[in-house]
Amino acid sequence: MSQEGANRRILSGMMAGKVIGDGLVVLPGQGNSLAIDTDAGVVVIDAGGYPHAPGMFETLREHTDSPVHSIVYSHGHMGYNAAVDVWQAHNAERGDPPIRLVAHERLVARYERYRETEGLQVRLAAIQFPSRTPLEKRAEMFVQHEPTETFADSLPLVGGRRRVQLIHAPSEVDDAVAVWLPDDDLLFGGAATPGNAIPNIGTPLRTQRFTIRWAESLDRLASLGAGRLLTEFGPLVEGADAVRERLDAMARALRWLRNEVVDRLNRGMGEGEILADMTYPADLFDRPWMKPNYGSPDYIVRDLVREESGWWDRNPTTLHPAPPAAAGAAVLSALGDTTMVLTRAEELAEQGETQLALHVIDLLALAPGDSADVVAARALKAELCRTRAGEVDPFVSKSCYKSSANLLDDGHTSWTRLR
Repeated sequence: MSQEGANRRILSGMMAGKVIGDGLVVLPGQGNSLAIDTDAGVVVIDAGGYPHAPGMFETLREHTDSPVHSIVYSHGHMGYNAAVDVWQAHNAERGDPPIRLVAHERLVARYERYRETEGLQVRLAAIQFPSRTPLEKRAEMFVQHEPTETFADSLPLVGGRRRVQLIHAPSEVDDAVAVWLPDDDLLFGGAATPGNAIPNIGTPLRTQRFTIRWAESLDRLASLGAGRLLTEFGPLVEGADAVRERLDAMARALRWLRNEVVDRLNRGMGEGEILADMTYPADLFDRPWMKPNYGSPDYIVRDLVREESGWWDRNPTTLHPAPPAAAGAAVLSALGDTTMVLTRAEELAEQGETQLALHVIDLLALAPGDSADVVAARALKAELCRTRAGEVDPFVSKSCYKSSANLLDDGHTSWTRLR
């Protein structure tokens, strides 16, 4: 599968196109978008991005001709609601009223931050979802449409025969929203319930996601007693016991992680020592909803360390580092026979010790200049990165390795050279 195909797959909802009840259709958006036919019209959870909109319209109109009443922003990440303007045009062409755009109040600040840091956000997306698409082309997809109304804790969006209740469920982000349909006994968990994947806390390129806050949102959703749960990317979970088990077990695992990390911090361990010391019990982590296929337990450990203990890795060398080029040059000057570094890294790679080989090759690959040995070291590091991408499970880690390899292939080590 191409990298672009892998990107599309990881962001596709498992339930796309499925009818999960009378007037309840899962649309092929970014993840499981849900269309809810109500007395007031259709409520759509997430409008998707521009590539999604045609398929979403087609699927919707196969099942109902009702006007679109509102679009609920499940959360403020890019791509979930970039195509809001296309939906508004759809209503206008039909002669229907403008669509209500409803989000949690914290989404407004998120969009403001994304506009301020647009260059960073585009670069982060290019690393996390690698392709050869130029940055300027990617930037065209970074579109925000402000909501027309917001709420704080909960909002009864629609009444009548099918009530639609919005609930603040901070988790992956602080503006995440879950949707509760009490008359259908259906909960749309949104970003709080990713599906068959561990909560993506501590993702390498993102801001903190606060483990216990996520657990508390899961507790709140579990208290609803829903008989069915539509996850963000994964399956429709059916049966009140199955729904509660999933929500409760996720919350228990997150609290277990925090307790274990805090215990080790209290004993004076640093991040590297904690990561090396952790083991993850099967009864908590060998579950369908805790698969490390996008996130990772290691990510959560690192986020918890960052939350409680700052950025320092406990190595005094890193407190006030020299400029990267100067540090690389100093290491190079101490090596003497640089061929020994290449040889040892190659030996480790042949032994299947890819990560150890990466540690060794960095002695040479991070040096400035374009001498033959340095160029060869960067080429070997690119090869090691691609090998390492095949050895790890989380999609984000795979992407970071592949993006790093692409950068090295172009002869660069600084991400300022990403194009």
